[in-house]
Amino acid sequence: MSIWVIFTLLGSLALLMFGMKTMSEALQKMAGPQLRHVLGAMTTNRFTGMLTGTLVTASVQSSTATTVMTVSFVNAGLLTLAQAISVIMGANIGTTLTAWIMSAGMSFNIGDLAYPAFLIGIILIYQKKHRYIGDFLFGLAFLIFALATLRATGTEMRLGENPAVLDFFASFSYNPNVDSILKLYGTTFLFLLLGGILTFCVQSSAAVMAITMILCSSGALPIYQGIALVMGENIGTTVTSNLAALSANTQARRAALAHMFFNVFGVIWILFVFRPFIDMVCGWVGYDVAMTKNTAGAAAFLANAAKLSFVLAAFHTSFNVVNTFILIWFIPQIERFVCWVIKPKKVDEEEDFRLHFITAGFMKTPELSVLEAQKEIQSFSERMQRMFGMVRELLTLSSSSNSKKDSQAGDFNKLYTRIEKYEGISDNMELEIANYLNNVSDAHLSDDTKAKIRAMLREVSELESIGDACYNMARTISRKYNGKEDHFIERQYDHLHQMMELTDQSLTQMNRLMGGRKESFDVNRTFNIENEINNYRNQLKTQNITDVNNHAYTYAVGTIYMDLINECEKLGDYVVNVVEARMGTRQKDV
Repeated sequence: MSIWVIFTLLGSLALLMFGMKTMSEALQKMAGPQLRHVLGAMTTNRFTGMLTGTLVTASVQSSTATTVMTVSFVNAGLLTLAQAISVIMGANIGTTLTAWIMSAGMSFNIGDLAYPAFLIGIILIYQKKHRYIGDFLFGLAFLIFALATLRATGTEMRLGENPAVLDFFASFSYNPNVDSILKLYGTTFLFLLLGGILTFCVQSSAAVMAITMILCSSGALPIYQGIALVMGENIGTTVTSNLAALSANTQARRAALAHMFFNVFGVIWILFVFRPFIDMVCGWVGYDVAMTKNTAGAAAFLANAAKLSFVLAAFHTSFNVVNTFILIWFIPQIERFVCWVIKPKKVDEEEDFRLHFITAGFMKTPELSVLEAQKEIQSFSERMQRMFGMVRELLTLSSSSNSKKDSQAGDFNKLYTRIEKYEGISDNMELEIANYLNNVSDAHLSDDTKAKIRAMLREVSELESIGDACYNMARTISRKYNGKEDHFIERQYDHLHQMMELTDQSLTQMNRLMGGRKESFDVNRTFNIENEINNYRNQLKTQNITDVNNHAYTYAVGTIYMDLINECEKLGDYVVNVVEARMGTRQKDV
């Protein structure tokens, strides 16, 4: 085998992986939002969830994309973990379509179809309206071209006519008349482990499937060892997702473990009916298991071996269908098992700087990563309202009389420390979410998604400003509490609480928008509250000048008082900015 043939083989595998990736991303750009809505609407029970997972995965040609969407819905509370498991089962069936596409490419000369696809694709790419279809056709053309090259390379290598290769794989074959049953299972476990390791190393089950098809269809690799490789691929791809989920949240790790459990369980039961099940699949395809080169001749042997790519695809599909049929009745038990294995992390929320929804391991699907970031921003928004609630509580503690001040000093200082920690959290969340969105924006994205990312970057910036405003108010209250200035008079406390109530209403409206659909949100309510805050600030500013002139309180107290009022008004402006970024509109446009 020449070095050029090896490079051709490896280059074709790389082109195959790139074509699959390009196709998947193009389909996600075209149908990402619609597929998310389908996932949310069609998972009412375990069977519709399984069917939905199958259809969505077959559509986007990526079980990873389906898993990301599913986990994000679980995090959002839109799906239960049990529903997510049913979708993941369906995703395992949907991903077998890839094997059928590859088997067709290995069995028929479809290489000539790549060139028209390249031509039409490049024309559509330069037409802005249809460029995602062009991207899809380009990915499909790369896939077809890679399969045709792999097929030609496999034929050129003549592995089925190479005595050394045949003798090597023949040494692993099982003869029931001579060998013990231990050799059968030992060989099967060896190839199963090899398939898992290869898939883990190249991070692509499609590439390992292509190698397996070349070896089998050339007559070099016996079908039993080839199918053991396929089973290993099924486990290898779940190892990758479990390692990626180690840094993720609890629900993501549970979903990844459920995926691994599904595949490992399938491999265990198939080992008990290994040869009968494979012989049954071979009968469906018309492959003669007993045929050898010595008994049938080289031509008939190679013609029979050419059917093996379809045998592999048929086994892959039937294995996952039967496995799903067995396990779909035990989803509640699987859910309890993964929840028992993976306990939620016990962390103090104030000390927890890690993002909850964004998972760096799922950056393979940038279009869908935007949904993860949106959930993180929603969590950020809710955290900022909790921080403002602490500021309101701090103001209440600061209004205590001198007799109670000493006894409540500990509570005041503890609450102020919590607010300080929240301010640090807000800074970290802004940086981490912004960095994540910048990484996502480096990928090829649709125009709508690019616009969403720009809006989300503005949202996190304004939310961090809300955190700064809350911290500024807390510092002002602390400075007054620990200083020598007089207390606010009762009327000032009433005005401050009323202003903070209006501000809290605006934060509530903002969180209602961040957690729901913007089509059903009344943006005028937010703008009306902001106008009320502005008018009330102006009214209190005028009254403050009058009260200082009438010696109702000192100028220093009046300055601190107006600092808090003005900070509330600024906070209201930041809320409006967040709402405008989310809605894609401005106050003057409404």
